[in-house]
Amino acid sequence: MPDMSASPASAATPIVPLHALPWPARAARAWRMTRPGFLVITPVACAIGLAAATTCGCGFNATLAVATVLLATLAHAAANVLNDYEDAVTGADTVNRGAIAPFTGGAGFIQRGEASPLQTRTLARLLGVVLVGAGLVLAAQAGGGLLLIGLAGVLLGWAYSSPPLQLMARGLGELAVALAWWLVVIGADYVQRRHFFWMPAAVGLPYALLVANILLANGLPDAAGDAAVGKRTLAVRLGPRGAALLYAWLALLAHAWVAAGVALVVLPQAALWALVSAPLSLAATLLILRRAATPAQLKPALVLTITACVVHGVAMAAGLLTVGS
Repeated sequence: MPDMSASPASAATPIVPLHALPWPARAARAWRMTRPGFLVITPVACAIGLAAATTCGCGFNATLAVATVLLATLAHAAANVLNDYEDAVTGADTVNRGAIAPFTGGAGFIQRGEASPLQTRTLARLLGVVLVGAGLVLAAQAGGGLLLIGLAGVLLGWAYSSPPLQLMARGLGELAVALAWWLVVIGADYVQRRHFFWMPAAVGLPYALLVANILLANGLPDAAGDAAVGKRTLAVRLGPRGAALLYAWLALLAHAWVAAGVALVVLPQAALWALVSAPLSLAATLLILRRAATPAQLKPALVLTITACVVHGVAMAAGLLTVGS
């Protein structure tokens, strides 16, 4: 995938491969390979879980909270790098001519010659090794239930991209992503609470649906390239109109669940703060319904989709904190 953000002058600059860089520059490029712009959705998911734990008056351990955020973000970074490797192997990112950088089409480091597939796979494995080691240490502090959550999360991250499952290529990527970020909320709460409880599952569900919508929307510009290599994402299977309608339903369900949860006294009234994201989701939905068949025009909708998700999560966490204060 060409670097759509590069100017003609920068495009003429020779590209230095990863192995030829000095260590500081190599580390900086490795960081960029994790797609750091997308990592923000994971600390926000953690914030929801941590805020849910405070509503029970069970205390707050700042050290464990920081460790939770770092570990969950590391897991997200490893999954992103693994996904870039697998998409390079299948050729999906190579043949993709409709990508909207930096939102879709992968990070592009392999396609630009800035990293080899082997180096990308090695980075993913290195992050995975650190993740497992750190996860075991955190689980020893928080309790055995975190092992179950962590194992489920690692399996989802691997199964999303890697054969033989490759859930992303079977129309199950959005479901896997929703489950993964739902588990992040539940796991962040568990670390503080030290046992499972229904509250984080309830408050984390709408956020998980909005995260799934990020993947669904991003799949529209990539659909032609994905279809060319047999990657049957939901955007490919449903087509532009079907994917747009599903996006609308997921956005509606996420916000309706918050309102219904408060009405049924399943969620605290302060959870209504999260509805501040509804206008953003509505604007994104209208754009996607109008432009799904012309994905090159979807950049504003992609920005709104991510913004709505983050605003929803931050507002939900802030509202829950008012309950726990």
